[in-house]
Amino acid sequence: MLNQLISDLQKHSDIKEAELCKRFCKTEKGQYGEGYVFIGVKMSDQRRISKKYVGISLPRIQMLLNSNIQEYKMSAGIILVYKYKKAKGRDKEEIFNFYIKNTKKFNNWGVVDVTCPWIVGDFLLNHQEHKKILYKLVQSDNLWEKRISIVSTYTFIKNNQFEDILAISELLLKDKHDLIHKAVGWMLREVGKKDKRVLDKFLKQHYKDIPRTALRYAIEKHPEDERKKLLKGELK
Repeated sequence: MLNQLISDLQKHSDIKEAELCKRFCKTEKGQYGEGYVFIGVKMSDQRRISKKYVGISLPRIQMLLNSNIQEYKMSAGIILVYKYKKAKGRDKEEIFNFYIKNTKKFNNWGVVDVTCPWIVGDFLLNHQEHKKILYKLVQSDNLWEKRISIVSTYTFIKNNQFEDILAISELLLKDKHDLIHKAVGWMLREVGKKDKRVLDKFLKQHYKDIPRTALRYAIEKHPEDERKKLLKGELK
């Protein structure tokens, strides 16, 4: 089954798409994606192909995650999400634990964003006694573990639980990486969609420290006059 999945992905590879992915994911020397390999499979094909292989075992998924080919990792992540949604009870916990064991393997923002809300976020929403894992990940030196801690809270936000994303965002105010700023801003914007007052209160409290990229992302849905005032620190 694993060999057939790889064969299907290779059949849908495209050189131009691969070059586009390489530029988009910053694969030049010294950039965060240095060493990534892309074969150029469009996301629509990736999802369609991966869905056919939901029955693949966790050890085989581990082999995909261990690869430096990003489309293999993406298929591993998509399959895990499908498996998790179908699973019940201890099977869900097994997939969650597998994901946590492999957080460093989910090493690009696309794979993180497509997977962690539906596995990590969902599991922790229903097992909040384990939420401390998010605070362990946010303190990591690994970029992707930090991003997992942020984006997993999307599931909480959708359920009107804002405490954790606000706490995590506060912990990351001094972070230097652009991908962290964007993720924080994105999740704060989602908070604003649910309760604008909560978002505005957080932004006013932390205006001096919040990275400008995070701020711009967070206020994308605000009226233009409010955006201008917030960017200047003038909104009362």
